[in-house]
Amino acid sequence: MKFPTSSSSYSYSSVTPIHSVFLRTKNRGKLSFNLFQGTSSSTTTASTTTSTSTSSSSSQNHQLLSGSIPAAAAMVSSPATHPHHAHYPLPLFSVAPMMEWTDNHYRTLARLISKNAWLYTEMLAAETIVYQKDNLDRFLEYSPEQHPIVLQIGGNNLENLAKATELANPYKYDEINFNCGCPSPKVAGHGCFGARLMLDPKFVAEAMSVIAAHTDVPVSVKCRIGVDDHDSYNELCDFIYKVSSQSPTRHFIIHSRKALLNGISPAENRSIPPLKYEYFYGLLRDFPELRFTINGGINTVEEVNAARRAGAHGVMVGRAAYNKPWHTLGHVDTVVYGAPSSGLTRRQILEKFQVYGDTAVGRYGRKPTVRDVARPLLGLFHSEPGNGLWKRKADAAFQRCTTMKEFFDETLVAIPDYVLDKPIGEPPSGSGDPFANIHSLLPPAYESRELELQYA
Repeated sequence: MKFPTSSSSYSYSSVTPIHSVFLRTKNRGKLSFNLFQGTSSSTTTASTTTSTSTSSSSSQNHQLLSGSIPAAAAMVSSPATHPHHAHYPLPLFSVAPMMEWTDNHYRTLARLISKNAWLYTEMLAAETIVYQKDNLDRFLEYSPEQHPIVLQIGGNNLENLAKATELANPYKYDEINFNCGCPSPKVAGHGCFGARLMLDPKFVAEAMSVIAAHTDVPVSVKCRIGVDDHDSYNELCDFIYKVSSQSPTRHFIIHSRKALLNGISPAENRSIPPLKYEYFYGLLRDFPELRFTINGGINTVEEVNAARRAGAHGVMVGRAAYNKPWHTLGHVDTVVYGAPSSGLTRRQILEKFQVYGDTAVGRYGRKPTVRDVARPLLGLFHSEPGNGLWKRKADAAFQRCTTMKEFFDETLVAIPDYVLDKPIGEPPSGSGDPFANIHSLLPPAYESRELELQYA
């Protein structure tokens, strides 16, 4: 898969409106449009101009593998809903995999707001997939509207990585990403995977070869720029070179901070180690045959485009896409991809999300709860009038509501109609360009490839 640096070299794919979310659900929630009718509401979904890409560089050949396919997976990703030759926008913008955040509920909301952003699952341990093989829908199922979607897996056992990849194949993810960047002690310590794997590039290359051998979709690695004291640019290049030269990996997502595995929390690992964007852009210079997506500290679509102007093939955004979904994802299609505005309002987004939510609540017994399903919505009115009251009402509603309709009945009265019915506007101006002088800061070129490979 190739990643052009200009948005003018590809077309856009259409995303079917959410009409059925879980096709096996017996009792679908019905939408009460009265709930959403405000003084200036328009419930007519705006049409979106779309076209089909004809570029082979942005298409993947997805084939159902032989063997049994879980019923829900076949329905979610059957040829009727996911063509063998799917055409998607290129991953110029993607939402980072975030543990306990980028679940099915969040991804449903994200796709309603942006039709073009690439979505990533939470990291799933290969062992979880293998040990839950009779309960995979709970971990791997998603609605067809979520394409393009990437499965991120973690692990340090080649056999389990192979099995997990095979078990995930029927769900037809568009890419499989291997986690070499998580600094959590639960992952990097006891499990000895995540960021700690950067210290063992030979194993990472073996793991990527195994994963690639058991799937027909692209594979990629997400990593940091270093680990603890192993944080020189040369060591980062050694890792990239060894993994790419000894496996089919051609796409790396680089979180531009190193990981500190002892003494600080995962949250502190997202802020204390300094950002070194110059390392990322050094990789672009020294590995022109590879593709790189930049991650870390990028919070607005203006900064996304600034990173791309400086040469990044793609940009991944994490917390900003979760905490401020309307203000971040709402501008991706127009500002990053150059697509026409959908004209959708928050009210229309919530109408569709309610349809999803009332099929999802209680799907697995007591789980998920209304709180679980509604949690991604709590940033939807960030910085808007009524936001504080909305959150307080949500906290109270979580204690007693059993359906999304009840939840919205109790909480949306806090939000003025003009906020609910205002389409996404122009992105806020004033973002600086953290990449303006980045090419004057690049580290010395990497020159020790062959010598380092001998000692891999």
